Amino acid sequence: MTNALRFPAAAPQTAAEFFAAELAFEADPDDVHRDLQAGDTTGYVLVETRAPEAFARARIPGAINLPYRDLPDQLDLDPGLVYICYCESFQCNAATKGALALARRGFRVKRLSGGITAWREAGYPVESDELVGAGVSKVACHC
Repeated sequence: MTNALRFPAAAPQTAAEFFAAELAFEADPDDVHRDLQAGDTTGYVLVETRAPEAFARARIPGAINLPYRDLPDQLDLDPGLVYICYCESFQCNAATKGALALARRGFRVKRLSGGITAWREAGYPVESDELVGAGVSKVACHC
């Protein structure tokens, strides 16, 4: 038996349920970029969960900064929206911590796959309060 099939694949219905559930928690950078290009982010807000210093250096256009470490108990956010949290990369869990904090406060959340690193590596634009050097694909997390 091959290593890849040492553990049997799930039944199609079980697999469909699993992958549908996984997509309920993740947003794809390409989908978000397409929405931004179309000017339609109806129903969601991008949330940068890193520190303000990282947000100032580079952020996804239109994102708001809610550092997970400083989230107050009461937030003036629309409970009808979904908050798509992102941080630095797959190696950083600030987006997970931010999404958890928002969910515990009663907000619907998703996490952006790969964070701003995946976003930039796909060639998508960022906003900045300062000049971001050409070719820079990683910004210190400062989470």
